Amino acid sequence: MNGQLNFAELFFSSTGRLGRTPFVIAGAAVLAIAYLYLWIVPGVVQWFTGWVVYPALLIAGCCLLAKRLHDRGRSGWWAGIVIVAFVAVWPLPEHFFDFIFAAIVVWAVVELGVMPGEAGANRFGPSPLKTA
Repeated sequence: MNGQLNFAELFFSSTGRLGRTPFVIAGAAVLAIAYLYLWIVPGVVQWFTGWVVYPALLIAGCCLLAKRLHDRGRSGWWAGIVIVAFVAVWPLPEHFFDFIFAAIVVWAVVELGVMPGEAGANRFGPSPLKTA
């Protein structure tokens, strides 16, 4: 591997580590696709094609989260909690206890989108940042 992530590895592999900037860009792309699909595709067509689109977006999101969690030194299994919380409040929170799920999503945004990854190699691989 030459240090560059290809499309399939970025979105459909949960191994390795992912830096903050590629995570934010790729995560924004997945969310944008999900929102566009939700609001543009008509309901009947969405029901038929959603069986393919939503699982693909879910897998891509899980893989991105797992790699970013690896960069923070955490197990990729924490992505499950983040995904459950995100799905519970998607697209808008509606129930009284959704604030708990929203708090988990806010924690994930801060933990994965703001905090830097571990410096140097960890048990999940070498740092995705190039050191001089």
